[in-house]
Amino acid sequence: MTATDPASRPARREPALDPSVAPPGTRAFRDAGALPADRWHADQRGETLVPTHCCFCGVQCGMYLRVDHAGKVFGVEPRNHDINRMRLCPKGINAYQQVNHPDRLTRPLLRRHRDEEFREVSWEEALDHTAAEIRRVQGEYGNDAFGVLGGASLYSEKTYLVGKFARVALKTRHVDYNGRLCMVSAAGANKLAFGIDRAGNPFSDILLTDCLLIAGSNVGECFPVLTQYLWGARDRGATLIVVDPRETAVARTADIHVALKPGTDSAFFNAVLHVVVAEGLTDETYLAAHTTGWDEVRATAAQYPPSRAARICGVPEDQIVRVARVFAGAEKAMAWHARGIEHHSQGVENCLSVINLCVATGNIGRPGAGYGTLTGQGNGQGGREHGQKSDLLPGGRSISDPEHRRQICAIWGIDEAELPLAGTSMMEMVRQMRRQEIRGLIGICNNPFVSLPHHATVKEGYDALQFHVQLDFFLSETAANAHVVLPVTVWAEDEGVMANAEARVVKHNKAQEPPAGVRTDTWVMRELARRLGAGDKFDFPDSRSVFEELRVASAGTVNDYYGITYERLEETGGIAWPCPSTDHPGTPRLFEDGRSYHPDGKIHLQVVEWHPPMDPYSDEFPLSLTTGRTVAHFLSGNQTRRLGALVEQTPRPWVEVHPSHGFGNGDPVRVVTRRGSAVFPALVTEAIRPDTVFVPYHWPVPTAANTLTIDALDPRSKIPEYKVCAARLEPAERVDAVPPPPAAPGRTADPETQVSRTDPLPPTSPQGRGTSERS
Repeated sequence: MTATDPASRPARREPALDPSVAPPGTRAFRDAGALPADRWHADQRGETLVPTHCCFCGVQCGMYLRVDHAGKVFGVEPRNHDINRMRLCPKGINAYQQVNHPDRLTRPLLRRHRDEEFREVSWEEALDHTAAEIRRVQGEYGNDAFGVLGGASLYSEKTYLVGKFARVALKTRHVDYNGRLCMVSAAGANKLAFGIDRAGNPFSDILLTDCLLIAGSNVGECFPVLTQYLWGARDRGATLIVVDPRETAVARTADIHVALKPGTDSAFFNAVLHVVVAEGLTDETYLAAHTTGWDEVRATAAQYPPSRAARICGVPEDQIVRVARVFAGAEKAMAWHARGIEHHSQGVENCLSVINLCVATGNIGRPGAGYGTLTGQGNGQGGREHGQKSDLLPGGRSISDPEHRRQICAIWGIDEAELPLAGTSMMEMVRQMRRQEIRGLIGICNNPFVSLPHHATVKEGYDALQFHVQLDFFLSETAANAHVVLPVTVWAEDEGVMANAEARVVKHNKAQEPPAGVRTDTWVMRELARRLGAGDKFDFPDSRSVFEELRVASAGTVNDYYGITYERLEETGGIAWPCPSTDHPGTPRLFEDGRSYHPDGKIHLQVVEWHPPMDPYSDEFPLSLTTGRTVAHFLSGNQTRRLGALVEQTPRPWVEVHPSHGFGNGDPVRVVTRRGSAVFPALVTEAIRPDTVFVPYHWPVPTAANTLTIDALDPRSKIPEYKVCAARLEPAERVDAVPPPPAAPGRTADPETQVSRTDPLPPTSPQGRGTSERS
């Protein structure tokens, strides 16, 4: 650091300080003769700051990647983007370390049979072999015998290509993506009620609300930077209501924390609506003008008095009444939810029950009043908009709609008869693998061996595949089981767009060239398509050329990106879709005119009936197991379990148990469900219901929470019921060891990640622990 010499400038008189504005102590600081902080600057010669966004969650914080004179990313700086205002969470701060990590894959890996060792091969051999195996499988068993599974952390350009590649190059109906494990219950509810699949309000509206309800979202750990909006609302005097079985960090500060039993959300929200109706707190004028189905919804809510819901949910009756009065009594109220109410066999119904409450109280389409869903993956929103979801085509078009099919076939230049019909969901595809209905698979940006429920079923499905190729930049647990692994770029080595949880499309910029031997996903799909005889449909040299086709393919749809360009995104910092023209400002807030996106312009309220979870309780399995994330890790952990600072903060999974079970901190506890068991160190806390236990899910077998979870699906969204299954606890001798992340041939696991193998202790709090607290 260097300071400007004050003698080199003319003296200037410091302006008088307004005591009502100046921070405390400012006058004393200046009177002491110190130089103002703005006269200091960092010497950054030889360094470039590349503006971009974080690769992790759906908040999509702005950041600068620091690039040295040799063109290598070596650090990160927070960016004063209006999403995050200079704030980054632990994952964001450490994300840059994966770019030049020693575990990066840099050569294609191939083996003919799973009992062989991988060997490094050329790209030519890997792609030729992959194309030959695709032709063999489809030639013997039909086009639908080969499937594709994409990912919601890919740029939207690549998710567009995943769907097009499956349907045009492979000509298969079997394509889906790991966002099926994330947002599809909310998507289904939004489409049913509003005719559009996205949050209704921008994050900034949270700052304007008078009552904020957060349901099933551990914001402090899963979306840490979003907490600034919560605190901003609280600073204005907003009431905070948190609905969660655990007393999370945010729940601990709430005015009302509803610690309901897992799997009872819709019963709770029906009862809240019951009270709203009974006490005359509905907005009948709004309901009459803008909705259908209200009479049926009101009649159903009448069947859920607080006394009934209190028994189902395990919460006090008066708490239900208080939530209803506070939410409906606020001039402006908002509700946001996440996986806690979506990962259920009744996930769509849970989301609809929240929508019913917001609409019944007139809290839709106004600054500070509305409804939204918090996206888990970085492109969880954009990843389902442009065609890699099994039932959708680009622009959110239905693959079953003849007119939608005609439109896309015209853009793609194929005959309508060539376009396959809808496929099945991700978990259903795994079951089809077990039955050998799907015999070959391409996986891109996913790790089902950790992320899918009921691991034994998943392993059997993947083992039954005759051919499996996985694209990734680290050797994940799933990739380690494949026949071919293709090394692809990380987010900082390519450019593209993502849509965050507000449906704001943001631009990620390329910061460095990929390592020698690494290719982009776009290049890989283009080269495979060429070998499969569809190269003319994939003549895309880069992401920008894909985005131009995506813009055209989305034009005129609900998910309209046509007016969004790379240049506009660079200039504005992000544009919320729909954006139909290049002079359109985007649509950060929906429903301001009272109209939905259904043809009749009405909000279609839906009747919701509560039903118990799919895994029944019994004397043998009396407890509820629920799972979730922790602040230091992300999804399957394939990235974060390799970053030393994050591993040291949270080296291993644990089981949160109430003191009433008699365990001490660190005691080995076996968690048993109908699908298996695993042993974790106990984290004894009163911040969880006595009838509930919690395990974070970022680690592989034998410490995988998804060894235990049930693969029951919501009948409409096909999302797994991660958030509740019947369980019991048993004392054990020792905790299960955490395996290191898989390593490529000839390499050993990075030493920084190995603390997780030897550390037997839980964190000192549910939010993890700092490295200084290790002993």
